[in-house]
Amino acid sequence: MSDATTATNPLSEVEERDLKWLREVYQGDHQRQLTWRAVLTGGVLGMFLSVSNLYTTLKLGWGFGVAITACVISYVLWNAMRALTGGRLSQMSMLENNCMQSTASAAGMSTGGTVGSAFAALYLVEGHHQPWWVLTGMVFLTASLGVFLAIPMKRQMINQDQLPFPSGIAAAETLRSLYSEGKVAMSKARSLIMGIAVGGLFGILKNMGSLAEIFSNHTFGKLAAWVSKGLPIPDLLPFSVKFMPNGIRPFGFGFEPGVLMIGAGMIIGLRMALSMLLGSVLLCVVLAPILTSHDIALASLAGYKPSMWHPGMEEVIPRRWGVWGGTALMVFSSLTSFALQWRTLVRALRMKSSKNVSPVAHLEVPMSWLWIGLVPITIGLVILLKIAFNVGIILGLFAVAMSFVLSLVACRATGEADTTPVGAMGKVTQLVYAMLARNNTVVNLMAAGTTASAAGSAADLLTDLKSGYLLGANPRQQFLAQFSGVFFGTLSIVPAWYALAPSVEDLTKHFPMPAASAWKAMADLLANGIDDLPKSSLWAVLIGGLIGIVLPLVEAKKPSVSRFLPSAMGLGLGFVVDFSNSLGFAIGAVIAWMWAKRSAGHAGAFKIPLASGLVAGESLFAAIIAIICAAAGLVVASH
Repeated sequence: MSDATTATNPLSEVEERDLKWLREVYQGDHQRQLTWRAVLTGGVLGMFLSVSNLYTTLKLGWGFGVAITACVISYVLWNAMRALTGGRLSQMSMLENNCMQSTASAAGMSTGGTVGSAFAALYLVEGHHQPWWVLTGMVFLTASLGVFLAIPMKRQMINQDQLPFPSGIAAAETLRSLYSEGKVAMSKARSLIMGIAVGGLFGILKNMGSLAEIFSNHTFGKLAAWVSKGLPIPDLLPFSVKFMPNGIRPFGFGFEPGVLMIGAGMIIGLRMALSMLLGSVLLCVVLAPILTSHDIALASLAGYKPSMWHPGMEEVIPRRWGVWGGTALMVFSSLTSFALQWRTLVRALRMKSSKNVSPVAHLEVPMSWLWIGLVPITIGLVILLKIAFNVGIILGLFAVAMSFVLSLVACRATGEADTTPVGAMGKVTQLVYAMLARNNTVVNLMAAGTTASAAGSAADLLTDLKSGYLLGANPRQQFLAQFSGVFFGTLSIVPAWYALAPSVEDLTKHFPMPAASAWKAMADLLANGIDDLPKSSLWAVLIGGLIGIVLPLVEAKKPSVSRFLPSAMGLGLGFVVDFSNSLGFAIGAVIAWMWAKRSAGHAGAFKIPLASGLVAGESLFAAIIAIICAAAGLVVASH
């Protein structure tokens, strides 16, 4: 863009920001980025990490971010190889390492979501495996759909909205510290290393139970079990009997020792964190007692569908009911924000207006690439869903369209609070498909699995694109690295699934499968449509949707009062996560706020490195333990 053109046609705020990024941050023309060694290293690491994530999903019901783990392992690996070859190998550049972690993330995170949830649930329902070509096709196509859906999300949520994506910031800070020079940089690096040490300690202690289970017949297993039991979770709010009837306790109502959530809370800010805490307090302290009392009073009535409590339960899990209202709130708030910003989004997608061309248009992934990818992926998914699971063509197309809608929600939730509510979104999509295809469990599982898996993939990959944006990477090259990772992840996750689950009996013997069990239970519940849902859940969806519409509208029309309102996304997330998670976020945000009040300069310099270290340390060591457990699990399964 010429200076004359800029003078004649003033740039918009977004274009000014893009120009500043191009001049002050962009490094893509000065460092190697997309190289064969970066892609191959990321692909191989991602293959191992994808198996670990599958193991963790089957064992615990969740996966972990792999970007920071891959960055550290790659840095150590290449420096060790340089030392062994006497320096003949060149050091991998920072942007090469960033490209490597993009490949590893796509391989490790994007390909296993549908396997550990929807496919595992289907395995429990049918009692037999799907053919390898069905599993391979679904894994590859849903992960690829997420990669391509991340293209427009990146332009909106990273370039324009500047959402924080705390784990993306943590990965970028980790890489900067690994390659840092100078006094200030080294001080920040020491802050990050201190955070990693503290986070790593909690990561080890919190996951000792998994090691103890794997090595139960060895001295190390006994030691690990002792250490794990030696760190009880202190319930700092032990007054549940005062507001819950009959001494019933709400699950997760307390403080969970750990620093990952605290570190993320330091990054996301006070408004978002307190909004999450408000949602959790409303759910656990206000709604849970009311609904539980109602369930107890009406339990003896024939045909009554309880909201939260069943006879004999001593503990209720509020988020299992809160997921309906919380997810509806997040979905409708995202759609409302999308509608309010449609002009800006269209301009971001086109990367040009009638007067100006975006300064970064030549670097961003062209929209032509989006359509070149989406068309064959959509056709492939629709055909595969029809042939393998008898999902109608219209419903298959609807599943792809719903992937875009839920990607808006997943990406914004991840960007604002570092939490991707895939499980919550999966339940709501199952509800939608239950109304479209009644009494068909298979269709319900696989259509909803397609939607949730693609949305989760897009959100996870956007975290890596945030890292690249902060480091000045070339977005096109990073996109190609992510797409390459899908191939590596598919190659590893398919045989790993068959190895871990040779039969339903072996699978249920070694894995509790909380995520798959929840998907199956929801599909069974919704087999006859929405008739079996408690009425309170339907009211929660309605009220949550209305609040999700009102809050963004008020923020847009009355900006002066918006800072006094809770964040719609934060409020919704507070209903779908445990109270302990929201409390951790709030503690971190308050610490950061008090730190800034006491010394704004010191907090500005060291808050992000320290918080990033806390996030990186706990997730890194949790990942290492998961890798060990996955390897041991494969050995056990093979015997």
